[in-house]
Amino acid sequence: MSVLPLSLYVHLPWCVRKCPYCDFNSHTAGDAAPKRRYIDALLKDLETEVDLANGRQIQAVFLGGGTPSLFSPDEIDEVLNGVRACFDLAVDAEVTMEANPGTVECGSPAGYRDAGVNRLSIGAQSFDDQLLSTLGRIHSSAEVVSAVGGARAAGLDNINIDLMHGLPGQSVDMALADLSAAIKLEPAHISWYQLTLEPNTVFYARPPANLPSDDLAFDIQDAGQALLAKHGFEQYEVSAYAKDGRRCEHNLNYWLFGDYLAVGAGAHGKMTGKEGIGRYQKPANPMQYMLTQEQAGGGVELSLLRPPEIMFDFMLNALRLNSGFAEPVFEQRTGLSRAELVEAARPAMEKGLIERSDPGVWRPTELGGRFLNDLQSEFLTDGP
Repeated sequence: MSVLPLSLYVHLPWCVRKCPYCDFNSHTAGDAAPKRRYIDALLKDLETEVDLANGRQIQAVFLGGGTPSLFSPDEIDEVLNGVRACFDLAVDAEVTMEANPGTVECGSPAGYRDAGVNRLSIGAQSFDDQLLSTLGRIHSSAEVVSAVGGARAAGLDNINIDLMHGLPGQSVDMALADLSAAIKLEPAHISWYQLTLEPNTVFYARPPANLPSDDLAFDIQDAGQALLAKHGFEQYEVSAYAKDGRRCEHNLNYWLFGDYLAVGAGAHGKMTGKEGIGRYQKPANPMQYMLTQEQAGGGVELSLLRPPEIMFDFMLNALRLNSGFAEPVFEQRTGLSRAELVEAARPAMEKGLIERSDPGVWRPTELGGRFLNDLQSEFLTDGP
């Protein structure tokens, strides 16, 4: 099997406050977070991943959370220096850091840039202050504008803005106003996704009132996509829109079933080796994660995937891409054959959910894109 692209995910788990819709592995701590201890654990964890990389070059790094911008530029610099010490980091590697307005002032954007961050993902979620309050966000719309302006002034021009739609009481006009406010800030990328009520969240236990109906949610999505296209944002994935080709390389590696290392509490990794394709996860609780690194080192135990699991995992990710995937990519990254692909895809083709075009490119149909969960579920199997 050919060498697959490799990226690295680093999880920084703490937030000032847990949002009621969030099901990520994030924990409230703020200034009380044991950051020194955690960084030491991360640096040790990075060393345990060296053998997995096997000398392969890392093309992208993603600092996610949690709220990574709770860590100062000096602390982020120490982590990224640890990455460089352990791995061959490409000179032009994309290095993304998530930041929330209101916490990015933990350090100057120029400090994060000097540490090696060259892409900033700012969690705006809305430009409506009332909706921000409903979502439990601790920032205002004015702070979003300030954060983007500060990042750009510091020379960080590869900026993503995270926005939600389908919010409580939100109309089409309100959703378009949010998008217009984001577009006005001229980011390189906008992530625009629908609010979902995930298990183990406050919103799941106590759903907010006045959530848009399914029909209204479709209207919001159609109108928003048209507005983004009008302003030069190409939709390349279900919720990702890039201007001037500035797609998120780290996420593209996920969606096209590349390999990725993972350090930090709850971080998930995927690696391909001689024995097959395997996944692994670090302890989710930050305290347990730090203890594990301190006492014996984390180590990695891969859980190998069976062929049906490989097929489903690949489709779960690749079918999110508007352009779909090419058969050689499927073969390279799964180790499965075209014949196995054709056989697995036949039921979805018969239902008009997926199509194959020349020269061997598979993508969701318009119907399949509308009902992506149904399309992905066609590849679930209980087979050996």
